[in-house]
Amino acid sequence: MDNKKQQILLAERPKGTPDEHTFQFVEADIKQPEEGEVLIQTLYVSVDPYMRGRMIDAPSYVAPFELNAVIDGGVIGKVIASKSNQLEIGDIVIGGYGWQTHYTASEDEVRKVDKEIAPISTHLGILGMTGLTAYFGLLDIGRPKEGETVVISGAAGAVGSVVGQIAKIKGAYVVGIAGSDEKNRYLSDELQFDATINYKTTTNLANDIAKACPNGVDVYFDNVGGDISDAVHANLNKFARIPVCGAISSYNLEGEDIGPRIQTTLIKKSALMQGFTLGDYADRFPEGSKALAQWLQQGKLQYQETIKEGFENIPDAFLDLFKGNNTGKLLVKIAEQ
Repeated sequence: MDNKKQQILLAERPKGTPDEHTFQFVEADIKQPEEGEVLIQTLYVSVDPYMRGRMIDAPSYVAPFELNAVIDGGVIGKVIASKSNQLEIGDIVIGGYGWQTHYTASEDEVRKVDKEIAPISTHLGILGMTGLTAYFGLLDIGRPKEGETVVISGAAGAVGSVVGQIAKIKGAYVVGIAGSDEKNRYLSDELQFDATINYKTTTNLANDIAKACPNGVDVYFDNVGGDISDAVHANLNKFARIPVCGAISSYNLEGEDIGPRIQTTLIKKSALMQGFTLGDYADRFPEGSKALAQWLQQGKLQYQETIKEGFENIPDAFLDLFKGNNTGKLLVKIAEQ
């Protein structure tokens, strides 16, 4: 094995959309494991919208990325050397060590995953962070009841596609908003959404939402913010619930994200609007993981992955998130299992 590993560092804090100057590829020595450590070869790297926020040096729910340091993020890897009593060579593990081809971890830094439940990549998607985000955001804040209408923006993405399926499991009428006819066909034909809207081709989104939701909107799972959310807010029912998961429409804005004020609508509709992050539910992860795995095994949940290949393509894959080029979870495959 080559004793060098490839890494991607945050070279500068981007203003607007990240570009080639944002990232720096470097080579570093591989550290052989000491007692209680393992050497991991990266198999899959996760790229996620929240990473854009961490490129800004500003207070948030998680610390910003450090300049000239490896960009953190979810990773699935294989143990290729071990001095641990807990992990063996060949074990598949999940961790957060980010954009690098190899990593030497203490045995407590990573967690062994079950290779038998589903393909290992699912532990970064429907059985991992994105699935759990959908589960807790929808069920804890959205609380959909049978027969209610649930609207999801970014509906064909990693989180949104799971939200819609869980809402269907709960007996809701589900409307997805996505950015292409192909994505909307996937939502309708494969995931059994009741209605879909292409926000890129509509001439009046608020009106199209009203037509797709003849009984109004009871739950709006917000992944994007911006004009799309303004249009959904115009169709809220009394006592509507709005889990706010993301605001990808504004992540690369250089100025302020200014739009209609929501307070009057919330008052008139007695609506609940609550932001959340997955970390809020850390003590309940086993509950969510068990439910998602059961639904997947029962055939009640489906998933789609968009997989790019090659370590050098990680930055391009990350930027694809903001172009809407993915359906389902976006991953980069680094090596064969």
